[in-house]
Amino acid sequence: MNTTTFTVELPRPHRRPSWRPRLVSAEFLKLRKRRGLVLSTLALTVVPMLIAYTVLLILHTADPAKHGPAGGLENFSGSMDVLSQLSIVAAILVGSTLGAGDLGSGVFRELVVTGRSRLALFAARVPAGLGLVLTVVGAGLAITATASTVFAGSSDVPGVGLLISSAAWLGLVTGLALVLALGVSSALGSRGTTIGVVLGWQLIAMPLVLQIGALGSLREGLVGAATERLEPARLFEGAATVPMSLGAAVVVIAAWTVVPLAAGAWRTSTRDA
Repeated sequence: MNTTTFTVELPRPHRRPSWRPRLVSAEFLKLRKRRGLVLSTLALTVVPMLIAYTVLLILHTADPAKHGPAGGLENFSGSMDVLSQLSIVAAILVGSTLGAGDLGSGVFRELVVTGRSRLALFAARVPAGLGLVLTVVGAGLAITATASTVFAGSSDVPGVGLLISSAAWLGLVTGLALVLALGVSSALGSRGTTIGVVLGWQLIAMPLVLQIGALGSLREGLVGAATERLEPARLFEGAATVPMSLGAAVVVIAAWTVVPLAAGAWRTSTRDA
């Protein structure tokens, strides 16, 4: 007597792939749960813009003859100068936390034990950090752009082209600061040390080096010279501190992006869990 066995394979339900990888979502969630970090980035970017334009609006309302309109192109340029510097600080805080946060809290060993790729863990931090810091910085820029247009009065207003190019430039400057802090903190394994070193370099040491004319073309290798070359012409008046070609600026920015990420990825892959 023969027995025939039939095996029926049930169709598997089709699931749409998530547009965000799980590791990126997990890193972004960890950042969001750090309320102190989120509040700090908001305090550095959104709050100063609200305070600045509120004060300008009050002064103009109280004495229009002495104080001009709160908005306009001139105030937009000044607020962008401040916002760019504060955005760099916010990006350094986020990048340093991303690179050394797991080590400081003892979570890195647990992540490695699960068998996840160390390179994947490191790579997921880049879009997660950009997602947080660019969202907050974008909110600060939105306030600046809106106030500069709505409260311009009879003053010149920033055009659409200038607003778009300013947003792209601000995103570039912020992203570069985040990548540098992420790479350095991953290599050093210390959040506090990274914040001190990168902040000192970005806001004090590099601007001073750019002013040393005796260095000549060597200054073209600094990321500050490259970002200054790419800044919108109508945003900041005056010639660039270090004249350089557009191609050279792109190469310098690419190098300052790849080298910190490569150093951070290598240290993450070789670090003892």
